[in-house]
Amino acid sequence: MADHSIKGKVVLIAGGAKNLGGLLARDFAQHGAKAVAIHYNSAATKADADATVAAVKAAGAQAAAIQADLTTAGAVERLFNDTIALVGRPDIAINTVGKVLKKPMADISEAEYDEMTNVNAKSAFFFIKEAGKHVNDNGKVCTLVTSLLGAFTPFYAAYAGTKAPVEHYTRAAAKEFGARGISVTAVGPGPMDTPFFYGQESTDAQAYHKSAAALSPSSKTGLTDIEDVVPFIRHLVSDGWWITGQTILINGGYTTK
Repeated sequence: MADHSIKGKVVLIAGGAKNLGGLLARDFAQHGAKAVAIHYNSAATKADADATVAAVKAAGAQAAAIQADLTTAGAVERLFNDTIALVGRPDIAINTVGKVLKKPMADISEAEYDEMTNVNAKSAFFFIKEAGKHVNDNGKVCTLVTSLLGAFTPFYAAYAGTKAPVEHYTRAAAKEFGARGISVTAVGPGPMDTPFFYGQESTDAQAYHKSAAALSPSSKTGLTDIEDVVPFIRHLVSDGWWITGQTILINGGYTTK
């Protein structure tokens, strides 16, 4: 029977420098991962990536930071090739990359739509494609989407709309990669207590989101805490491997399907 533990595994995390990705990198190292490749997008997050590399190494794992703009197929292919060259062929590939835009549809330009598509849908497609080519047999692939996929709401057409295709990429890949024992999942957190959230929301909207989940009164912020998301992702890419082709909403009762 295949070993589905984290111990001794090589992990690639796209968007792994900070916030949820950075916490995942640290968590996997603490749970015995052999090595973690930490992708970051640009010079603006290099310091965060370096700090995460240092934390992973301090926990006893190998680590490497890899910079790339993943909005082209070639860049995603190079990310996997660089990962293999630096830390080995990945057993686990997690993509946390995403971009939020909150605007009425009438105000969204073609350039904004194209950027959202490239960041949220195109990069996810090619990440899953390359994972299927390069992840070891019995590996795990997980993509971050959004709990807005279960919402009926205005203003997020470009964000949720460009995350929505990832659900089908996940289902298709699960069928196509299953013969090699590779499970493929998507995780949709609720609004998370990170700068990713606060930069998009007005004070009134923040107050709404902080009270919207069924479990908000029990949360330290009312929002989804990244510390509460990490164990679910760790489970999906280890002992929870039998779950595949699914999108799991982790949001304390914020939305459901």
